Amino acid sequence: MCSLNAENSAANGNTQGKGLNDGILFLLAIPYLIAIGIGILWYKKYRKNNSKKVSPFGEQL
Repeated sequence: MCSLNAENSAANGNTQGKGLNDGILFLLAIPYLIAIGIGILWYKKYRKNNSKKVSPFGEQL
């Protein structure tokens, strides 16, 4: 029903279809951005906990 409404309004020259498409893309992007943010935080925490200082001669400090 929504797609039929959007098609009809776009055919008649209304720009409501463009707004609907922008809203769909916004709602689709939010979960990916959240997942990327969690991944970055997890990576930084993992990297911080597992980093060991090593001298240039191969000895652990």
